[in-house]
Amino acid sequence: MRLNACVPFRRVRGYNDRFAPAEQPATASPGKNTTMTDDLTQHQDKFATLAAMRERSRQGGGPERIARQHKANKLTARERIDLLLDPGSFHEIDAFVLQRSRDFGMDKPEHQYLGDSVVTGWGTVENRLVYIYSQDFTVMGGSLSEVHAEKICKILEMAIKNGAPVFGLNDSGGARIQEGVISLGGYADIFLRNTLASGVVPQLSAIMGPCAGGAVYSPALTDFIFMVKNSSYMFVTGPDVVKAVTHEDVSFEDLGGASVHSAISGVSHITAENEGDCLFLMRELLGYLPQNNMEDPPFKASRDDTLRTDPRLDEIVPDNPNKPYDIKEVIRMIVDDGRFFEIHELFAPNIVVGFARLGGYSVGIVANQPMVLAGVLDIQASEKAARFIRFCDCFNIPIVTFEDVPGFMPGTKQEHGGIIRAGAKLLYAYCEATVPKLTVITRKAYGGAYDVMSSKHIRGDLNLAWPSAEIAVMGPDGAVNIIFRRELADAEDPVAKKAELVQMYRDKFANPYVAAARGFIDDVIMPSETRPRLINGLRMLQNKRDENPPRKHGNIPL
Repeated sequence: MRLNACVPFRRVRGYNDRFAPAEQPATASPGKNTTMTDDLTQHQDKFATLAAMRERSRQGGGPERIARQHKANKLTARERIDLLLDPGSFHEIDAFVLQRSRDFGMDKPEHQYLGDSVVTGWGTVENRLVYIYSQDFTVMGGSLSEVHAEKICKILEMAIKNGAPVFGLNDSGGARIQEGVISLGGYADIFLRNTLASGVVPQLSAIMGPCAGGAVYSPALTDFIFMVKNSSYMFVTGPDVVKAVTHEDVSFEDLGGASVHSAISGVSHITAENEGDCLFLMRELLGYLPQNNMEDPPFKASRDDTLRTDPRLDEIVPDNPNKPYDIKEVIRMIVDDGRFFEIHELFAPNIVVGFARLGGYSVGIVANQPMVLAGVLDIQASEKAARFIRFCDCFNIPIVTFEDVPGFMPGTKQEHGGIIRAGAKLLYAYCEATVPKLTVITRKAYGGAYDVMSSKHIRGDLNLAWPSAEIAVMGPDGAVNIIFRRELADAEDPVAKKAELVQMYRDKFANPYVAAARGFIDDVIMPSETRPRLINGLRMLQNKRDENPPRKHGNIPL
């Protein structure tokens, strides 16, 4: 018999009967009505107690601290949950948990907050199950205690077991000092579960207040970090410690504000104007992601014609190979409804990454940006793209690459900073990825950067090129200087001779047809037909199967 088979209920005398109350004869007694009234009263008292405790838990740190939170233009932990999740879908757990510390006056009644300093549970976003924890700054500054950590760990474990995304809303002053090493151990317990959940379920973190010290490493281990302008901060050590150690006088915003982490450090992926905007963007991003690593991303049909062509694409690449154009315009002309959800917009802008849909399919897009540093690959751009590619590969999201890259950034700063290691990360990510990989070379594809950017040689599935594509070891000018060094030195008119040789090199190599002749390019297409060709490619690759050799894990050059 199958374990989940339905069978008729049959009463079997045994274990249950031994503990069941003895059957009493159905005879009336004089005090029966009185007893029923007393029982009803007792039940009502218990129900009232439950209602009172629930209300006490919902109050967090109390009306005064809630008002203080609102005065700082911040929502409470529960208000954030209500905005993020579908209305009425939140189901809370551990609302009656109490902190256990008894040192330093923590045993006093005023420190016994039901649920402690974090609200946990599950709900839905667009009718999809998600798990959530929201730190409550009104309760002891949202500080992390032993039970606070246990509540978050429970949510993460449930998410892993049930295969659903996790939202973490961070607003905490750090570890609860009164608990000493116990609270530090709680952080480590969370870090472990963040790591175990990585690549299994999507993890999205929002920084909606302070996030300092050990607290920063939990969101840093998750997939995407959202920050809010002028109200969220992340740093390992605060301004006071920085001043004491390095004598630097720096503000919270300049040390670890949203503008710093979105543009300079790259820690933050999305910056929002306010908390409501932040929660809306989190919902929007989830729409491109699957529930877990065993599922495909959600398909969303669009009215945008899958066979649509756009003549503007035929004219967007300038005739002058040194003149820039905006790759984001190219992306918007091709994807469904022109909607592109960019990730890391302000960090390493010489490469563009983000999510979109093509024919209803969710795709991750990686594109060199000719408008910034000619789209060159430097340390930050390589690492930015590598991490995004690995995320897409984790969660079965096809990768579409738009390539216009003159090579890797030269110079001592890049070499000393580890451009070789950073470039190897990007190469590793593309090589390791087994999801469908589609590449469109729009213009330059020079040197090792051609190999790295999802070329046919590293398991690119569909590699297309526009007629404007130039695929070569290097640009014509540099190539001529090396190949024809002696001829140029002996020429009567070096300038005219060089122009002649550059044109000869360009005619020979600065086109897609040499690569196409060897099968390195699957087809050369008109730019205007890029959208239908990519959608057709995605459909063709729907059942792609590829795998890497058996191993515990690779050793990416970190």
